[in-house]
Amino acid sequence: MESKVEKRQHWSKKREYILAAVGNVVGLGNVWRFPYLCYKNGGGVFLLPYCFFAVLCGVPMFLLETVIGQHTQEGAITCWRKLCPLAQGVGYSMLITQLYGRSDIIILAWSLLYLIHCFRDPLPWATCNNPWNTESCVELTSANWTAQHSLTVNWTSGNLTTSSVSEFWERELLSMSGGIEEVGTVKWELVLCLLVSWLTCYFSIWKGVHSTGKVVYFTALFPYVVLAILLVRGLTLPGAWQGMVYYLYPDPSRLADLQVWMEACAQVLYSYGSGSGALITLSSFNKKKNNCFRDSLWLCLLNSATSFVAGFVVFSALGFMAHKQGIPIHLVVDSGPDLAFIAFPQAVAMMPLPQLWAACFFIMLLLLGLDSVFVSLETITASVMDMFPRQMRRPWRREIFLLFFCSACFIIQISLTTQGGIYQFQVVDRYGFSGACVLFICLVQCVAVGWAFGAEQMCDAVEEMTGHRPWFLFSLCWRYFTPLICMICFICSFLDHKALTTRGGHVFPDWVHYLGWAIALSSVIAAPTWAIGKIWLTEGSLRERVFVLWHPVRHPIGPESNEEHLNETEMNLMPASDPAGA
Repeated sequence: MESKVEKRQHWSKKREYILAAVGNVVGLGNVWRFPYLCYKNGGGVFLLPYCFFAVLCGVPMFLLETVIGQHTQEGAITCWRKLCPLAQGVGYSMLITQLYGRSDIIILAWSLLYLIHCFRDPLPWATCNNPWNTESCVELTSANWTAQHSLTVNWTSGNLTTSSVSEFWERELLSMSGGIEEVGTVKWELVLCLLVSWLTCYFSIWKGVHSTGKVVYFTALFPYVVLAILLVRGLTLPGAWQGMVYYLYPDPSRLADLQVWMEACAQVLYSYGSGSGALITLSSFNKKKNNCFRDSLWLCLLNSATSFVAGFVVFSALGFMAHKQGIPIHLVVDSGPDLAFIAFPQAVAMMPLPQLWAACFFIMLLLLGLDSVFVSLETITASVMDMFPRQMRRPWRREIFLLFFCSACFIIQISLTTQGGIYQFQVVDRYGFSGACVLFICLVQCVAVGWAFGAEQMCDAVEEMTGHRPWFLFSLCWRYFTPLICMICFICSFLDHKALTTRGGHVFPDWVHYLGWAIALSSVIAAPTWAIGKIWLTEGSLRERVFVLWHPVRHPIGPESNEEHLNETEMNLMPASDPAGA
C-alpha cells in the first residue's frame, strides 16, 4: 500500500523562525568582512554608503523575499509559478549559488581543528619549537620581539621572517602546496573534521523545520553570548582604544572612490542573505498571517548592529596585538580567513588564559557557520520537495535524499582537504557566490515582482497577511530604486574586476580565471535559459507566449487565469473554446 503524502511543514513556534532567520543573516561575514571593509573604506564614513544601500536595497530585498515565501507558501523555485512563471529560472540560479556555497563547510572543518588545538598548553601557533616551523619563524607573542627584530614589516611582507601563527596555518593545518596546480596529499585530520561537520549538519536538519527549529535555540543565541564576552574582554585590553580609532576613523575622501560604494552594496546584500533563496524558504514555513513586515525590519536592524559591534570585538583585539608588538595597526589588519585563522588567533595568544579566549572564538565561528549551512541545506531540500511533492513528501524520502546529497557533497569536498585545497576554496568562494551573481538575481526578482506580478499587488499581499500596508518607499524600491542600483552595480562589477591573488600576492593562472567566470556565469545564465526554454515550449504566437508566462497563474485550470488582463486584441488572438467541452 502506498504511503500517504505528508503536508508541508510549518514552524512550531514563531521564535523558531526568528532564530533560524537570525542564524541565516548573522554569519561569518559579519565578523570577518564588515569590520575590515569599514576600516579599509574610510572608517566611519563607510557607514554612509552602507546605510544608503541598506535602505534602498537591503531592507526592500529582505522584505520582498520574505513576503514571497510567506505569501506563496512555496520554496525558492516553485514560488515563481504563482508570481511570474517566466522568472522561475531565477530560482534555479539561487540553487546553483547555494551548491557552490556549500564549499564554505570546509571553514567549519578548519575551525573544529583549531578548537581541538586550543586545549594544548602552550597554544601550538604561539611558539616556534614545533616540527613544522622553519628557521625564519618568529614568536610574535614575546614582549621583546620588536627589540630583536627592528624590521617590523618582515613578517607581514613575508620577505625575511614569518610569524609562528602563519606557519601553523600554512604549514601544519593546511600543509599548503605551491599553487592550485599542485594538489598534493589529503590531510586526513581535516577529512575527519569535515565528516564530523557534515554529520552534525545532517542530523540537525534531517527532520525538517521541526528539528532545525530546536537546534537554532543554541546555535543562534550562543554566538551572541560569546560575542558579548569577547567584546568585554577586548575593551579592557591595552591598545583597544587605538584599534577602535582605526576601525571608525573617518576619511571622507574615500567616498569619491566607486569601489567603496560597490563594496558597500555587495556587503549589504550578502550579509542580509538576499538572492540566495534562504529568506524565501524560511518564511515559506510561516503561518499565512504572520507579521513578516515587522519581522523583516527587526532582523535587518539586528544584522547591521551585529556587524557594527563585531567590529569593536575584532579591532580591540587587533589594537591590543599592535600595542603589544609596538607596530602600526595596519600591519596586523586582515580580512576573511586570514583574520579568523591568523590575526585573531595571534591576538588571543598574547592574552592571559589564551586557551579560553581561543576556544570561545572558534566555538563562535563554528556556530555561525553551522547556522548558515543549516539554512542552505534546507533551501535546497525544500525546493526539491516542493518541485516533486508526490514523490518527496512521504515517510523517510526527505531523510534519504539528504543522506545522498550530504554524502555526495562530502566526497566532492575531500579535494578541499588536500594541500592545494585552500586555492580551490578561494576560487569557488570568489566566483561561486560573487557579488555579480547576487546583484543579477536581485535585479530579476525586482523586475518579476515589481513589474510582472505588480508592486501594488505585492503590497496588497502584505496588507492581507499583516493587516498593515507597507510604506510607499518599498513600492518605489521594488519598481525603480533597487533594480536600477542592482543593474548599475552589476555592470560596474565587470568593469572593475581584479585578478584573484593568494595571501602572498601570487596571481592565479589564466585558466583559473576562465574557470572562475564559467562558475559565476553558470548561475547567471540559468534565469534567461529557463525563460527562453519556456517561451519555446509554450504554444501560441511569441506575444501570446510571453504574455501568458509574464502573469501569474491564478487558477490551475482554465484559460480564464489571465483573461482579466487581456485587452480586446489579445482576446481575439486566443483560440475560441469548444462549447462541447464546457
